Amino acid sequence: MNILRQLELEHMKAEIPDFGIGDTVDVHYLIREGDKERVQLFSGTVIALKGSGVRRVATVRRLVAGEGVERTFPLHSPRVASIEVKERGIVRRAKLYYLRDREGKATRLKPNLGKLQYPRSGKGSGLPQPAAPAAE
Repeated sequence: MNILRQLELEHMKAEIPDFGIGDTVDVHYLIREGDKERVQLFSGTVIALKGSGVRRVATVRRLVAGEGVERTFPLHSPRVASIEVKERGIVRRAKLYYLRDREGKATRLKPNLGKLQYPRSGKGSGLPQPAAPAAE
């Protein structure tokens, strides 16, 4: 294994929930205000997943006061405290950029009430996953 891949595996988080495009997620993100840090919640629909390994990012979109807000979160960043999947969505696209042109009820996606047939966040992609930290 090359040196860059070893460094990536060291800095990857061991636990990232299995989520995908169209899912509604809550991202708990550490923000700094002056000399204080606090966790801020960003809840929205995942419209894009890009990258692989330690460079994996998710773009999450939500509506605030009728205005669309998007944020891109690096999944393996220490600033991302946790990610919770609230609802799974059924989609037929890899990117949901068309939601940018829609407002109100037109942004809703069909909920997936059944179980998943395949992993969606890259866990079943054949790539080596980071080892869980050893419990002492």
